[in-house]
Amino acid sequence: MIDSSHSLYKLIVLYTLSRVSFPLTNAQISDLFLSENYTHYFQLQETLSEMIESGLLSSETKNHTTYYQMTDSGKETIHYFENEISSEIRREISNYLVLHSCQMRNESSTTADYFRSADGDYTVSCTAKEGNHTLIELKFSVPTETSARELADNWKEKAQECYASVMKLLM
Repeated sequence: MIDSSHSLYKLIVLYTLSRVSFPLTNAQISDLFLSENYTHYFQLQETLSEMIESGLLSSETKNHTTYYQMTDSGKETIHYFENEISSEIRREISNYLVLHSCQMRNESSTTADYFRSADGDYTVSCTAKEGNHTLIELKFSVPTETSARELADNWKEKAQECYASVMKLLM
């Protein structure tokens, strides 16, 4: 059996990531932990940080959103220790994913980030993916950070509509 609740939190994160085919955001993992009352927010954040430091997870931050994926070491760890998670917790995670996976996939598959370019303008990079395949990637140059932030924020809501419009125009 697992030595500590802290180790269990790590296994729950790995188990959850092993059950989806896309990276999960900090908010998505937090929602699972908080809705199922596994631990409090600050303990989870400490756990995620330790998992990155120990090489079980990798993270990428885009437009103020952090995305987590398992590393090969994380995959190996959950392979060996999955049965240390009670069947009740595994069932809770499965039920949670059934209810939320479509929304989670949509949130994780559309990303937008911006940065200041050498000429002083801002470049906004917008991407929509399905699994590991990029459906569309657009880059825009805008004059202000406010415009860049607005465009990046709106991409999440309008990515599918933009993709459909571009396909219709080009086909």
